[in-house]
Amino acid sequence: MKNFWYCGLIIAVIGVMTGLSGLVSAQHSAVIEFKNKGEMVRTLRLDELDKIVTASSLKVFEAHEKRARIYQVYPARQLFDQVFGKGWRAAEEVVFLCEDGYQPSIPVAKLVAYDAYFAFASADDLPFTLTNVLQNNEMVKLGPLYLVWDNLKAAELREHGAVDMPYQVVGIELASFADRFPHLSPPVGASQEVQQGFVHFRKHCIACHTINGQGGGKAPELNYPVSVTEYLQPEYLKRWIDDPAGIRYNTTMPALAAETPEREQVMAELIAYLKAMSTVKRLPDAAP
Repeated sequence: MKNFWYCGLIIAVIGVMTGLSGLVSAQHSAVIEFKNKGEMVRTLRLDELDKIVTASSLKVFEAHEKRARIYQVYPARQLFDQVFGKGWRAAEEVVFLCEDGYQPSIPVAKLVAYDAYFAFASADDLPFTLTNVLQNNEMVKLGPLYLVWDNLKAAELREHGAVDMPYQVVGIELASFADRFPHLSPPVGASQEVQQGFVHFRKHCIACHTINGQGGGKAPELNYPVSVTEYLQPEYLKRWIDDPAGIRYNTTMPALAAETPEREQVMAELIAYLKAMSTVKRLPDAAP
């Protein structure tokens, strides 16, 4: 009986080790696509990045978990220099395509002004995953690449919370915002409040949500065929942005970051933008 027990234990351990080995192998063989305005520039396997950029360890404030963590990282600017050439700094935006449909568009100016890194593993013997306290404690894998910032030396980055920290990155594209998302701009003659709401939407919402079919593919469309402002009363729409879990049990939508400066005004301007966009509905393209 004891021999059977030991055999079973050994088989179980081998199974776990084989599974972990498979995960590591799949992680290293993951392919990252680099594009410039829709044109393929280069594809690289994760294990090929070591040949063109220098890895190091970086301690950051992990906004998704509200604590410090240490990651193994590649410097983003060095990687972009190697793949795109230094001319990438003349681009307007960098769009990050993620396995889960998340699709943030980050201004090049921010990537030039602050130190960004691509994490590819934990440096503290932890799995390369996190428990996202902002999304109902959802456990998520971070690979192949996870964009992090050296936010321990820049307080303003910590105020941004988890904004512009996409994980599961499999594609990186230089883009013009207007060319890539032509149906997101406010209507002609929109007020300053609406224009400012558009800025907030780009920063806080576009990575997950679409308007007129344009934006991220992780969360619902907000404008076509019926605007969210047409089926949700204004006070409930504000509550939804402020505290989604207070409206819907077990939702994975995060609240607008508590650290957001002038948070009440930001929510009002976001709603003003969504309301204005309800007047310029467009049939989304058939293909994503």
